[in-house]
Amino acid sequence: MAGTRTDDTALTWHALPAERVSAEFGVDPQVGLAQGSVAELRARYGENVLPEPARKPLWFTFARQFKSPLIYILFVAAVLAIALGHYGDAAVILGVVLVNALVGAFQEGRAERSMEALRRLAALHVRVMRAGAEQVIEARELVPGDIVLLAAGDAVAADARLLAEAQLQMAEAALTGESAPVSKSVAVAPEAAGLGDRHCMVYSGTHVTAGRARAVAVATGASTEVGRIASMTERAEEPKTPLEQRLDQFGRALVAAALGLFVLVMVLGLWRKLPLSEVLMVAISQMVSMVPEGLPVAMTIALAVGMQRMAERGAIIRRLSAVETLGSTTVICTDKTGTLTKNEMTAVALWLPGGREMTVSGIGYAPEGTISEEGRPAGAADTALRELLLAASLCNDAELLPPEDERAAWTVLGDPTEGALLVLAHKGGLDLAQVRDAALRDAELPFDSDAKLMATRHRCDAAPRCVLVKGAPEAVLQLCAADGLAATHAAHDAAEAMATKALRVLAFASVEDDPLDAQAGFEALAGRARLLGLVGEIDPPREEARLAVADCRAAGIRPVMVTGDHKLTGLAIARELGIARDGDRAIDGPELERMGEADLRDALPHIAVFARVHPAQKLRIVEAFQARGDVVAMTGDGVNDAPALARADVGVAMGITGTEVAKSAAKIVVTDDNFATIVGAVEQGRLVYGNLKKVILYLFATSVDEVLVLLLALLGGFPLPLAAVQILWINIVTEGTLTVNLVMDPPDGDEMRRRPVARDDHLLDRLMLARTALMASCAAAVAFGWFAWRLRHGIPLEIVRTEVFTLVAMSQWFNVLNCQSATVSAFGRRLLRNRWLLGGLVLSVALQALVLYAPAMNRWFHTVPLPLETLVVLVALASVVLWAEEARKLLRKTVRAPSPA
Repeated sequence: MAGTRTDDTALTWHALPAERVSAEFGVDPQVGLAQGSVAELRARYGENVLPEPARKPLWFTFARQFKSPLIYILFVAAVLAIALGHYGDAAVILGVVLVNALVGAFQEGRAERSMEALRRLAALHVRVMRAGAEQVIEARELVPGDIVLLAAGDAVAADARLLAEAQLQMAEAALTGESAPVSKSVAVAPEAAGLGDRHCMVYSGTHVTAGRARAVAVATGASTEVGRIASMTERAEEPKTPLEQRLDQFGRALVAAALGLFVLVMVLGLWRKLPLSEVLMVAISQMVSMVPEGLPVAMTIALAVGMQRMAERGAIIRRLSAVETLGSTTVICTDKTGTLTKNEMTAVALWLPGGREMTVSGIGYAPEGTISEEGRPAGAADTALRELLLAASLCNDAELLPPEDERAAWTVLGDPTEGALLVLAHKGGLDLAQVRDAALRDAELPFDSDAKLMATRHRCDAAPRCVLVKGAPEAVLQLCAADGLAATHAAHDAAEAMATKALRVLAFASVEDDPLDAQAGFEALAGRARLLGLVGEIDPPREEARLAVADCRAAGIRPVMVTGDHKLTGLAIARELGIARDGDRAIDGPELERMGEADLRDALPHIAVFARVHPAQKLRIVEAFQARGDVVAMTGDGVNDAPALARADVGVAMGITGTEVAKSAAKIVVTDDNFATIVGAVEQGRLVYGNLKKVILYLFATSVDEVLVLLLALLGGFPLPLAAVQILWINIVTEGTLTVNLVMDPPDGDEMRRRPVARDDHLLDRLMLARTALMASCAAAVAFGWFAWRLRHGIPLEIVRTEVFTLVAMSQWFNVLNCQSATVSAFGRRLLRNRWLLGGLVLSVALQALVLYAPAMNRWFHTVPLPLETLVVLVALASVVLWAEEARKLLRKTVRAPSPA
């Protein structure tokens, strides 16, 4: 029977001896759990999976699509139509509502399936000891009490207490934000130790950079530190996107307008002493014409098209409206490591005793580049440089692995900082395998995070026992007093100069013929070491990230770095990328903690880097920007990013390096981990919103046109110029074939030179209202004038209604050309750029011909065939709306400078 624990009371595992922890679970560290015990523990603790929100059932996703004031109005219209016995009209209205809901539910479901596929691809496997044999299992099968085997490159799938280790170093950036690997040991830690100081523990979501270890799992799933952060993420409130807010506002305005119009029509009808049933039908027709039925479908398809285009560029959208939110973003809070940088340390500068400075070309782990001194190549033939390169190669636990094939890249097994030293040695002309074979390691003092030193002893050519030391400059220089005070000061100044350039500086020294006693430690080397030189490393920024930041600046978006690294390092990277400008500064977690909310909001415009921050502070940063009225996007990949990802207006997680918590919290997952992909998402979001406003203008102008024609007829004592089914045909068929295709308009090319859309931006701004008034009044004047003139000349009502019906439809064909741009003429290649819209126009013309000349359609829609000469006249009249808008564009160009299309 595994385990002696009788309850689930949490213990401070880091404060207990390793033997006590094993005894708590009744497990032998050399044998592991028996299969029967595994089943018992799994039944008790559950699977090792992070908590996920309960999956919404299909019916809930479908029902959510009906939550809109526009849909409510259509439901009211359908109910009234049914009450009056107009079942065909009601069926058409309900059909539009149903199609909108099906499209929305389908797209949201497909996004969730994409996320599930991403999670399956990222399934983690771990090595455990069970029943005396080593096994490889899925991480979800891990249980408390399992003996976990860890080696360099392994990911940790549960919180575990170390039982044995050998030079173990962990990358805990995903949990603590600390970019440098952390050394671990089996020794008990103080009970009050913070998460980053529990050196005897390894945590889920982190991974091994060097060494090996055996540990016992003490917490899985929701009980892990990652699980606790996931719970905090679930409680984070999710704000509405700007698009949702504007649509709510627009919907409320339409509800009020439609109800007011309904009352107005009823009053006018009763004033004219028309039958109640006829007045009600007219009122329903007016209400239907007032509400753009095509808007919900057009909005859903516009967002879905944006989602599909972004997926092709490497982004999975988890919520449709998040596509537009990126287009409204004014601030991007982005992580540094792996998002803006390559997460590949690179040695870029060297300093040798005597004040010699060298530069190193090439970036990343590929050993391509040279070492230069004052523009001249330098290499292993230089004795001083060779000594430094040998120390960097030998006092090193990493391995540099060549590509497995021509499409793969060079990789490092172990600490990235040490990997960069191996690449440096390659660039200097050393053969690593030959060097290590010729100087075998026979003793070592592993890296000590307190002393900030590491030492190894080798059998060297120069001495029987050569000790090499590596560490922080201040620590190594304390051992090098024999070099003289002046030399020490020179090295210190050189290290400071490198640090101000955001370089991580390492110093190297050698001691001849020392036994390297582990008991005596590093103190035995004091005063005997000879300084070999300094190496400065940097995690190089992504080239595409630099361009992406420039594009963000041009688009009116402010990028802000939020990192767990040192603030000087972050600020230097920020300056190099263009994130920080003159006058900008960096603050760290303690400084942020001391700032009040008002002080923080006042300082935000000049803070380019937030460093050494914890999850609650990231939430505070996002909320502070939001309090200033900014639309905030948050990018990240670590567990510590997740709460802020959920709280931000749109969270963007990394798909490759991102943790499951981060992906679940985000609305967008960038599958290629490339910051530049976000720029494409911003452009696509702006395109979606711009196209959506084109659709709104088109639909609203059409609705106002129909309302004006009907009101003029009602006030003038004329019969209705359009039958109810004809209004529905125009609103659904004529508009529907064009609006869906209008949202497919390609980019104009200046999307990233426009300002972000304001949070309080109206879907119908002043320019759009002016354009609506011009287009609707022209179209209505032509349609009503033709209607009144033809009736006064004794033309039968059925023929005149068919002519007005066709005239209004033709006006919409010209109107859609007007709506493609507020400034650029419709004459030219714009129509040809959108083949979908061209096809929609052809289809709309064909359907209008069908409703005019098919006998069955004549009966359904109360139409009669029209002669060709009448159609020619109607086309000429309908084009008036196009010429009016073209005149407005021309006038705009003559009185002011041209604006972007």
